[in-house]
This record gives sequence, structure tokens and C-alpha cells, in this order.
Amino acid sequence: MGAAEEGGRDGGVGNSIASGTFSGPVVQARDVHVHMPANAPLPVPRQLLPVPHHFTDRIDELAELDDLLASADDPGAGPPLIVVNGPAGIGKTALVSRWLRTREAGFPDGQLYADLYGHAAEGPADPAEVLGQFLRALGVAAPPAGLAEQASLWRTVTARLRVAVMLDSAFTAAQIRPLLPGGSGALVVVTSRRRLTGLRLDGAAFFRLAALDPAAGLELLTRGVGAERVAGERTAVEQVVELCAGVPLAVCLAAARLAARPRQPIAALADSLAPDADRLAALEVEGEITVSKALDASYAVLDPKAARLYRTLGTLPVPTFDTRTAAAGCAESEQWAERRLDELIEANLVEDIGPDTFRFHDLVRVHARSCAEIHDGEDARTEALRRVADWYLRTTTAAEQLITPAQFTLPRTYAHPSSLPAPFTAEKGALDWLDAHRHHLMALLRTAAGRGWHATAWQLVDAMWPLFLRLRYYDLWAEAHTIGLAAARADGHAEAERQMLNSGAIGLSAAGRVEEAADWYARSLEAARAAGDVRDEGQAQLGLGSCRMAAGRLEEAVRHLDLAVRVWEECGYRRGVALAGILLGETALRRGDPGTAIPLFEEARRILIEVADPHDATRALAFLGRAHAQGGEHALGTAELTEALEAFRASGALHWQARTLEMLGRGAQEQGADSQARGHMAEARSLYEVTSPADARRLE
Repeated sequence: MGAAEEGGRDGGVGNSIASGTFSGPVVQARDVHVHMPANAPLPVPRQLLPVPHHFTDRIDELAELDDLLASADDPGAGPPLIVVNGPAGIGKTALVSRWLRTREAGFPDGQLYADLYGHAAEGPADPAEVLGQFLRALGVAAPPAGLAEQASLWRTVTARLRVAVMLDSAFTAAQIRPLLPGGSGALVVVTSRRRLTGLRLDGAAFFRLAALDPAAGLELLTRGVGAERVAGERTAVEQVVELCAGVPLAVCLAAARLAARPRQPIAALADSLAPDADRLAALEVEGEITVSKALDASYAVLDPKAARLYRTLGTLPVPTFDTRTAAAGCAESEQWAERRLDELIEANLVEDIGPDTFRFHDLVRVHARSCAEIHDGEDARTEALRRVADWYLRTTTAAEQLITPAQFTLPRTYAHPSSLPAPFTAEKGALDWLDAHRHHLMALLRTAAGRGWHATAWQLVDAMWPLFLRLRYYDLWAEAHTIGLAAARADGHAEAERQMLNSGAIGLSAAGRVEEAADWYARSLEAARAAGDVRDEGQAQLGLGSCRMAAGRLEEAVRHLDLAVRVWEECGYRRGVALAGILLGETALRRGDPGTAIPLFEEARRILIEVADPHDATRALAFLGRAHAQGGEHALGTAELTEALEAFRASGALHWQARTLEMLGRGAQEQGADSQARGHMAEARSLYEVTSPADARRLE
């Protein structure tokens, strides 16, 4: 049974475990939650698939995919699984995206897309991260931490849904298997440069995408440069198409090059694409030597400012980028970056994939990085990367201040301060930005740690606190704080080290790793005492009390909690005293002593109302209701629990709705109202299915 905590790290953390019957993580409600009723399908938000770029109509291939789907339509089998493979740049993503758009009517619950980064420099995507994104898209507020539990919940949630799932750029069959949905109403389409024959064991059908034939290549090039120009140099055009080897990416790059130089003879481009032993060496993937030549030709005609941005973006470890990132990396304005990005898009060197969101094809990223290594010195490349890291640190800190304004923030240091504005102005936008950029933040954190930018590393972790607290990415939480703790020590910053220990322990406890959390809290306590920091000492004692209570060691829990109350009373931290009071009340309930618990909950609620903490005041009210019911005052307890339930519903605190419903169910059961108890428990279980699968299984 794991302990999960809510509140700030500045001595204000309250434990969320109610009694011995409860377990699992607390959910900090997001703005929109969708829960799964017992016999109703989930409304699924649509996630747009990538827009096909310069897609040439592959009528035969689309028909073949239709045939594969029809042949896989076996109601007794699992969801249809189709693997589309082929060389780099051959058009796999464009073909599958186009095909799935034609099949929308067959999958009314929506379409989900994930880029698995099979050949990206940052390495293949972790299936657990993808599952977390998918589950959140389906309304699961706080997916479990482990891959096995996530995969189980994913199959449960999708068992009754008719969704299409596109898994783009896969690397191995093992990467795919946890992402397969439940039931037979879903469709999974995988794209990969590899054949992934291991998926035959999972019933996959395979489709090998071939190169464009000469007619299709000619059509695609004509779309880019115009029929009149093609007609004037037909022989040279056919030569260009032949040299592009039927690779759509290469044809598109050639077309962009010709469009940018309307007076250049097409024959000149054909000459530049001809075989040349001194050109870039081929990578170990089909088609890349052709793409390399086309990229060389496209880069050669870029404006110097656009070429500089191209090289700068190639050095970044982030999977996508926006205008502000581009501006920060080059120390230029947003307007400058917008103009340069437009030029790169026109040259087919950058893909526009959403509102102010851009990316490289992974082959283009390799080329851009190679150009940077050739044309820019190590100092210039490092400075650009450091500028982007500093901009992310500044923006993440701005988000933290909007989301948790009462949170104590350690000072920030910047090698290259930026005047670019943050892309949000309110709490919701700040949290959305953190969520959308969590992979970028983790990539920059790993980079900062690897380069020895210790202060930047731990400050990034410190600024990411609202992301972890609100959205509960447990694996990222633990990894980030492990890195941050090492960075704080290397930086010689004792206060930051204690901050990392406390924040990291909260995440470990929330994820159910209670013994590890207790070890971190113990180290924090030792460090706080050595520094004479009584506020941090109370924080560590509270955390240790929560861990001991979760383990059923109630006497030890009370000792730690009493010590927390003592040090916080001495330093005047009333909110901390109230949160410790809630935990002391919970330990009394576990002992079957509601008489002791009631005044503790009443006093905690009074203080929390006074210090303007409505969420924790409502938690105290819920426990007060349970204590009254357990003590025989059923009418009063039911009224207080009902009041708390309505408050949690209004705030969207999904997990606490479930906890309160379970308390109501226990009270009804004690009164012999079995039908009412079953109703409360069923509703609680349906909510736990979204927020805490372990609790859902317990209630079954």
C-alpha cells in the first residue's frame, strides 16, 4: 500500500492515505476528466494524424491496405494489426495517415497517434510514456507508474472502443506489444523501416511499401514545380526522378530546390544529384544516400540566416520545436525565427505539424547536425544549446509561479538570460505547456547533467514541480529527482539537495515505493538537522510519518508526526500543523478511535480554511464525516461526507471523489443499507478504474 502526498514541498505536504483500506496514488484533477461508466463507452478525443505532405495518390497501395483490413476482420481475434514497412523517406507515414483519414467512419471513438522515434538520435520512445499519453487522452487522469499496470489498464479502457491507433517509426516488436489495445474493435497500424517479423506472433499482417514508379515520381515533382516547367525539360525531369530512386522525400526536396530557383535549368540539379564518391557516405538504411544528396542540394541554396537556424535546430536534443525555441537558440526575435522557419518549410527541410510546432524528419535531423559540426565550432554549438536550456528553465519557472504561487522557489541562474515572453498567461495554459513539453524538459535535463551544467539541471527539476504534482508522471518524477539530487550535490548547494530529497520522496511515496521514499526522507532529515533548518526538518518528519502509516507501523507514524507538529508550531507554520493533524487523525481512525480523530480533523479544517487551502480543508471534512459515522453519528457523518463529495466534484478532484464515495459506502454498510453501500462502492470503483487500478481491484 503506497502513500501519496499533496501540497507544497515547503513543509506543507499532507499524506493522502486515509485508513488501512485505501491505497494507490492521489489524483490532482485536471481541467477535464472522462471516467468510464459501467456499461458505456468512453467519449474519446480525436488526436490528429500527421498531415500528408506532398502526398502522391497511391491508389493501389490504399486499396491493398483496405484488403488487409478486410482480411483481418475476425470478430473472435484481437484487434487488427497491420505493419507497413519500407526504406527511410519512402512515404510510410504519409500513406498510413492518408489511409486512416479515409477510414474515420469505421472508428467513431477516435484516432490516436504516437511517434515512437525508432531512429531518432534521442533513442526509441519508451512504451510507458506512450501509454501514459494515450491513457490521458482517454480521460485517465493519473495512469499507474509501471508498464505492466499501464498496459493492463490500456487494454481494459479500450476493450469496448472502436479506435484507430497509428504507431509511427517503430524500432522493435517489443516496443509495440504493450501498446496493443484490448477487444477486437480497434485497429493498430505500425510504420517502421524494419520488417518487425516478430509481430507475426501477434497476428500482424505486413505491407512492404515500394518506391514510387517513374510516373508517380514525375507527378509528385510536377506538383512542386509546375507542369509548364516540366514540359520544357522533360528529359532532365525524368533524370531527376530517376536519381531520386523513387524516394518521395528526395523528390519533394528536389522540387523545393527547383521551386526556389525558377531560372535554374533542371539539368543542373540532375548533375548535382548524379553519383559522386565524395558526397556524404550512406547510412545503413535503404534510400538514405539519395536523400543525403537531395539534402545537400537543398541546404546549398538556403539564405545564410535560414542555414544558421537549420544548423542550430539540428544540435538540439528535443523531438519538436516552436518559434520561441528557434529564436532562443539563435538569440534572435520571434519574428526573425518565424521568417526563417517559413523558408525551411518551403524548402521541405522542416515539417509544420501543428500550431507553432515543427519537427525534422529524422534523416533531415542527422543532416542538420552534420552541417552544424562542419560549419560551426564547438563553442558556438554549445552556446546555442545553453541558450535553449536557459529559455526552458526560465519558462518552466514562470509556469511554476503561476500554478503554485505559494511555493518557495530557490534562486535561478542563467548563463544567457532571454527576454522572450512565456507562451502562457494563466494557470491552465502554464500546466498545458508543461505537459506538452515534458519530453523536451527531460531531454534538456539529461543534456544539462551530462555536460556538467549542475545548477541548470537541479533548477530545471525544481521548476518542474507542478508538472509532477499535478499530472503524476511517476517514472519521470523519479528519474528527474535522481538526476537533480546528483546535480545539487555536484553544485555544492545544500538547500537544493534537501529540496531534491523532499520532492523526490513525495514522488516515490505517491508511486507506492514507500521504503525508498522513507530512505530519502531520512536523508533529508539528517541534512536539515545539520543545516539547522527546522522547516525542512518538519517536512521530513511528516514524510516519514506518512511512510510509517502506509506500512501499518502506527506507533512510529505518530512519533514522527508529533515531532513535525512540534517543530512547525515553534516556527509558526500553521498549514503544516494542520496537515500533520489530518494524518494523526487518520492513524486514530486506523486504530478504531474516532473520539481522538474527530477533534484533530476539526482543528485541521479550521486552520486550513483560515490559510485559504480549500482542497485540504475539504479532505479534512471528508475524514471528519468518516470519523463521525465510525463513532455512531451516521446522519452527521453522511451529511459531512456528502458535502465533501460535492466540493470534490466541483473542483474535479476525481480520486478524492472515489475516496469519499468509498467512505460513504462503508458507512452505509455499517448501517445495514446494503443496496446503498453497493451503489456507492460501484461508483467509487468506476472512478478508481481511472485513477488507481489497485484500488479498483481491491473493491472488486
